[in-house]
Amino acid sequence: MTEMTKITSKQDRVLIFDTTLRDGEQSPGATMTHNEKLEIAELLDDMGVDIIEAGFPIASEGDFAAVAEIARRSKNSVICGLSRAKNGDIDRAWEAVKFAAQPRIHTFIGTSPLHRDITGLSQDDMCDVIHNSVTHARNLCDNVQWSPMDATRTEEDYLLKVVEIAIKAGATTINIPDTVGYTAPAESAELIRMLIERIPGADEVVFATHCHNDLGMATANSLAAVAGGARQIECTINGLGERAGNTALEEVVMALKVRNDIMPWTTRIDTTQIMKASRLVATVSGFPVQFNKAIVGKNAFAHESGIHQDGMLKNAETFEIMRPEDIGLTETSLVMGKHSGRAALRSKLENLGFTIGDNQLKDVFVRFKELADRKKEIFDDDLVALMTGSSDPSQDELQLVSLRVVCGTEGPQTAALTLRVGKAEQSVETTGDGPVDAVFNAIKSLFPHSARLNLYQVHAVTEGTDAQATVSVRMEENGKIVTGQSADTDTVVASAKAYIAALNNLITRREKTAPGA
Repeated sequence: MTEMTKITSKQDRVLIFDTTLRDGEQSPGATMTHNEKLEIAELLDDMGVDIIEAGFPIASEGDFAAVAEIARRSKNSVICGLSRAKNGDIDRAWEAVKFAAQPRIHTFIGTSPLHRDITGLSQDDMCDVIHNSVTHARNLCDNVQWSPMDATRTEEDYLLKVVEIAIKAGATTINIPDTVGYTAPAESAELIRMLIERIPGADEVVFATHCHNDLGMATANSLAAVAGGARQIECTINGLGERAGNTALEEVVMALKVRNDIMPWTTRIDTTQIMKASRLVATVSGFPVQFNKAIVGKNAFAHESGIHQDGMLKNAETFEIMRPEDIGLTETSLVMGKHSGRAALRSKLENLGFTIGDNQLKDVFVRFKELADRKKEIFDDDLVALMTGSSDPSQDELQLVSLRVVCGTEGPQTAALTLRVGKAEQSVETTGDGPVDAVFNAIKSLFPHSARLNLYQVHAVTEGTDAQATVSVRMEENGKIVTGQSADTDTVVASAKAYIAALNNLITRREKTAPGA
């Protein structure tokens, strides 16, 4: 039994297990680069996340390299690698996480009737696999987590049996996943309570909950599980994850903080870094946060109703149950302009939650100056939008050189585009059903591809006719889903840049999955 298990199994502290880099990255189109994963892991480690599930090491060489590097760099968090119930998976996970000061192996197998049918294993054969795989993991690492995938749809008697086997084999954390978001809060609490009460040795391990949001109950189910005795919540920043997403870290952490009167459990999360983490993950993943998202949405602390505004002026607690400062949100201000220098820009971006290197600052500063020439007032949200897709563009295979669009009330729209493909500049003029269609046709003409456009979304960053537009694009090619984002005061230019960003991400995905890569 690990020291962590001894300390937390009977205490009021809830461990936060962040799986943004593993389950979150499984969101279609949310694939992250090596450096982006390192940046997110560093922030999670700094903000007090107890366990970081850094990836699935057997999945690819890239996943293995990222997990291993995160393990080497971690200072505070337990670093966890996921593995199936196979010795090869488990060995690979251990090879990656062993560099961490606090390593963990997380192994799983689907235990519901549906998943047993897929594996072709009988109940007894699966019991043997569970015993052998957990034993193998424990022989490598003192900290082993085991999950019966689709636990909430597994027969109660069989679930009791396999959890007991895992505990006897040496698992120190038992995670109960609601893999398809099927359960409800009362069931979630009762399931954890039943397992703890009926399984011998249950009080010697940490029980965890892993909920998906298919029915919109992930946060409620996670908190109910804690009420039932779970002391670890698996979650992601912004609720990122496949299908409808996972339990959102910011929601469970702030719920425990704000309603500590009825949920007397604590976390060690530095909540003032929540907004910083949210913005970083949104930028890296290409998944913008919905405006009315709890805690981190743009409208979470906005008040338009006259009654609400009057109450806020008299006493903020009238309509706000937490302070914006609690999550690291700064008040929108107009302190930046065309005369601001690099140091001021870096300082402002850091106040907004961004850590920015010298090369990235150079690129952002150029675009900041261009924006300042076009906009009279630079809002904080404008600066956040500038950070969208702000990696070094010189490293991209495709780069926008120039674009001219001709629009009219009659006839098709025309786009004249010059694109740098590799080291060569190419130009074309095409038509389309509207300016954006014409631009996309031009890009496809210069860089032919079979990717299908699944999503095209535009929203204004701030108010006014000179507001920046942030455009999100999602594309799919042979099962690979990628996203691209960009912001500009010209919606058509933002559209072109977002489309090109998605194609650059697609090129990267192709290279990663190419034979011999």
